[in-house]
Amino acid sequence: MEESQTLAGQGVDEHNEMEETPEQESMAELLEQEGLGIDFPKAGEMRTGVIAEISNSEILVSVGAKSEGVIAGREFDQMDAEERANLKVGDEIPVYILSPEDKNGNLVLSVTRAREEMDWDHAEELLKSAEPFESTIAGYNKGGLIVSIGSLRGFVPASQVSLVRRMNASGDTPDQRWSKMVGDPITVRIIEVDRERRRLILSERQAINETRESLKDRLLENLKEGDIRTGRVTSLADFGAFVNIEGADGLVHLSEVSWERVKHPGEVLKIGQEVQVKVISIDREQKRIGLSIRRLQEDPWLRKVENLREGQLVEGTITHLTKFGAFARIGGEDLEGLIHISELSENRIEHPKEVVSEGDVLTLRIIKIDKDRHRIGLSLRKVDSAAYADLDWKLLQEEIVSTQAEEPAAAAGEIETDEATHPEEAPPAEESETGTESETAEG
Repeated sequence: MEESQTLAGQGVDEHNEMEETPEQESMAELLEQEGLGIDFPKAGEMRTGVIAEISNSEILVSVGAKSEGVIAGREFDQMDAEERANLKVGDEIPVYILSPEDKNGNLVLSVTRAREEMDWDHAEELLKSAEPFESTIAGYNKGGLIVSIGSLRGFVPASQVSLVRRMNASGDTPDQRWSKMVGDPITVRIIEVDRERRRLILSERQAINETRESLKDRLLENLKEGDIRTGRVTSLADFGAFVNIEGADGLVHLSEVSWERVKHPGEVLKIGQEVQVKVISIDREQKRIGLSIRRLQEDPWLRKVENLREGQLVEGTITHLTKFGAFARIGGEDLEGLIHISELSENRIEHPKEVVSEGDVLTLRIIKIDKDRHRIGLSLRKVDSAAYADLDWKLLQEEIVSTQAEEPAAAAGEIETDEATHPEEAPPAEESETGTESETAEG
C-alpha cells in the first residue's frame, strides 16, 4: 500500500515537473517577445548605470538588471565627500561589476574600478597613437619618477628621464635627486602597457624628442640670422656644444665658443649652464641652427690691433717657419702676423730659412689687417719701399707731434701735483728770490 502511494507520489511530482517546464519556456518566450529579457551582469564587466537612490551609507544604481546594484562599504568610503555631494538621482555614472551577487544577493558595483578601466583604455590608446601628453610628477622611488595618468600611476625609469632634468637631479640618494621635482609638470609618452601586471611605463626622453621636432619647426619659421636668444647647454662634444633655445637645439661650434683657443667646450661651459647666443646660420632644409657665444663678447684681438694700421712699421720677432712663409710676433706675445714667402725678399726663394731664422728681431711693415679673419699680413721686402715713403713721413710727423704734446702735459701735471700737495710750501717768486739773495749775503 505504502509502495503504491510512493509510486503514485513520484508520478505526481514527475507530472508537475513536466508541467512547469513548458510554462517556464513559454514565460521566457513571452519576455523575449515583449522585449523584457533581463541582461544579467557579469563580474568584470563595465556598464553605464543611472543613480536610483543616495543615502548616507550607499548608492543604488540601476544597470538594467533585475535589481539595483550597490556602491557601499569601502568603495563608498573611498569616494571623495565633494564627489558624493555632486552626485544626484538620475545622473548617469560608469560602474564596474565586482560581483553579480554577494552573500546578501546584492549586485556589487565599483566606481573606482570603472575609472581605472577607463584610464587603462585611454593609456592603450595613447600607446597606439604614440602621442606625448602633459602630466604631473606625483612621486618617486629609487629607480625613477612616478607620474599621474588619471587614477593610474605610471613609472618613468631614470634612463627615460630627460637629460636636462637629470642634470638638475643632484645628490647621492633618490630623495636628494628627485624630491624637489614632486608637483612639477612633465611631458611623457607611454611606451608599455600591461593591465594584468598593472605595469605602465613612460618616457620623458621620447616625448621630448617628438615634441622637439615640432618646436624646432615653429622656431625655424620665426628665427633670423643675427637674433640673440637665451638658451641652456644640453650636451658637450669635441666639435662644440648644443644649446637649447625655446625647445630646439642649436650647435655652437668649437670655434664659436670663445675668442680664446680652447681644445674642448668643457673648458669654458658646463651642461645645464644658461648662456646667451647669437644666431649665425640657419639651414631650414636640414633643420640646423648655427649659434655663437663669442660674438656676443668683446673681441680681445680687435683691442690688440686698434692702434695698428696698414703701412705701419713695427718690430717683430720670428716665431716659426713654414713652407709658405714666416710667422712673427708683434706688439705682444699673443699677437702674430704672417710674412708670406713672397714678402721676404725681392729675389725668388724656395724656403723662408734662406732669409730669416727663428728668434730674429726685424723691422717689418704691416701690409694687411683682416679684422674678420683675425689675420695680419707683414712684409720684410717692403720696409724700405718708396711706395710707403709718404706714409712713413706722415706717421713720423704724427709721432713727433704726439710726443711734444705729451711732454708739456706731463710737466704741468707735475707742477699741479706739487702745489696741490704742499700749497703752504710754495712762496711767491719774489720772496723766494729775495730770501735766496739774503741767505747768500749772510753766508
